[in-house]
Amino acid sequence: MEEIVLATQPTAVSWPAMSVAQAGAALTAPGAKFEMETLDIRGVPTRVWKNAPPHMAALLVLSRNHGDRLATIYEDERVSYDAQFRAVAALAADLVRGGVTKGDRVAIAMRNLPEWIVGFFAITTLGAIAVPLNAWWTGEELAYGLTDSGAKVLIADDERWERIAPLRAALPMLERVLVGRAARPLVIEEEGGAERLEDVIGTPHDWPSLPAGELPPVELLPEDEATILYTSGTTGKPKGALGTHRNFMTNILSTGFAAARTILRRGDPLPEPVPKVALTVIPLFHATALSAGLMGAMAGGHTIIYMRKFEPVRAMEIIEREKVNSTGGVPTIAWQLLEHPERHRYDLSSLETIGYGGAPSAPELVRKIASDLKSAPGNGWGMTETTATVTTHSGEDYIHRPESCGPAVAVADLKIMDADGVRELPTGEVGELWARGPMIVKGYWNKPEATAATFVDGWVRTGDLARIDEEGFCFIIDRAKDMVIRGGENIYSSEIENVLYDHPAVTDCALIGIPHRTLGEEPAAVVHLAPGATASEAELQAWVRARLAAFKVPVAIRFCDEMLPRNANGKILKRDLKAYFEDRAAA
Repeated sequence: MEEIVLATQPTAVSWPAMSVAQAGAALTAPGAKFEMETLDIRGVPTRVWKNAPPHMAALLVLSRNHGDRLATIYEDERVSYDAQFRAVAALAADLVRGGVTKGDRVAIAMRNLPEWIVGFFAITTLGAIAVPLNAWWTGEELAYGLTDSGAKVLIADDERWERIAPLRAALPMLERVLVGRAARPLVIEEEGGAERLEDVIGTPHDWPSLPAGELPPVELLPEDEATILYTSGTTGKPKGALGTHRNFMTNILSTGFAAARTILRRGDPLPEPVPKVALTVIPLFHATALSAGLMGAMAGGHTIIYMRKFEPVRAMEIIEREKVNSTGGVPTIAWQLLEHPERHRYDLSSLETIGYGGAPSAPELVRKIASDLKSAPGNGWGMTETTATVTTHSGEDYIHRPESCGPAVAVADLKIMDADGVRELPTGEVGELWARGPMIVKGYWNKPEATAATFVDGWVRTGDLARIDEEGFCFIIDRAKDMVIRGGENIYSSEIENVLYDHPAVTDCALIGIPHRTLGEEPAAVVHLAPGATASEAELQAWVRARLAAFKVPVAIRFCDEMLPRNANGKILKRDLKAYFEDRAAA
């Protein structure tokens, strides 16, 4: 189940040596690694990877075969695959003793740590449902996720627990809390309290000496529920996307297939799979890091280095020392590496790929990655509801079509529909992008109406406006959903607007995205104040900051003397508001 990683040195063969269809046919032929079969999934005939692991437990057992190969590096903590398996088995056994059974929800609220991965696999290999919560959320936002999911157990780091602890009394369904890396003693009380995670599994330095236990016996099926990943909607309230084991296992071969397709189109032979080293700061609560990144790494025996915060000099030191092969996440990271004045001091020649998604990127960036860093640029498209990867774009294909997010992987289908969702549009026309395949989640947790509106006969209505060319390359034109993507983080306008409306001075407001060279977009607001009322930009920013995560705070707020412009239906004409921020756009 090794992941095939893109080679970066092209041969002299004229590009492309194969069409997208020819490469796909060669890779998915009967008996090939990427062979497909058609199965019935919730009443819909669906192509799936025939050789994908069936579930998380199978993947974890497979990863144990990597032995002393490093699974994760975090600061001075270097965790092997064998040690990681021992910690997972120990925590899973403890969760069973604590009463966790199949279908129970267990939440994770922590930054990227080795314990995050151990917690995730301990939960999912039991058949319980992992609920990764956004580590940037405020205490109130975290409490919402816990309440909405009905989490029975919480595994948190000290910083997240400090946010949640004051709200503990309002979370009666939460029976147990395990806190890692606590900076102070923890006391178990009748009403609340928490236990130290280290009392169960020790620190990562202790994991190699844990007993070589086995996973508790649980019957798992590919369509069993595995995760609730929170995304936001146009209402501003987070929705939990209910993912299955198959959703995540699909990404292992989807990533490998896409890389192999690029190699064949280049005219190169497929290389023998070898373990690679990746450096990332993408949060594990994102489908990108969790599904597109971690699943393939577990299968292929790759090493993932986690940084708490991306610092260019520190990153370049790590790339040089650890011979990192891939990095990225959002365009910001690539720009920071390219433009850092000290880049020439470091040996970055091990970098083979720099990939990103989740934010708009300039064609200039694609070219600079290839020319200045001698690496293969990579991009793709997916969403929480698709468990990440649906399309991928890399190498020469990306250089030739920098505005595209690539063609779909072989098990996925794309189509462009009209605004009513009734008629499929011809090639090249712009409409709403719909996607289908074994990576599509079951629906939204406990939200049947939202599920029915978004998921139709196996298809997910993405809300993105797109077109598809004659070769199957997808081009995202705009977002029908009212959303800003700041450095990979989704910011839904209505959530911030609702908070601004709660301010006593605000009678009308709108949030838009304004361009940012490295982050892609930033949130900015236009506000109309009530007659006689006063409020400053700083005051309104502080108002939002006190109620929402910091990345959602508008970077600029402009004031409008009149009510905001609207169309005949009363909808604010947000495109007319961009003129308020021409100074920032020019800067």
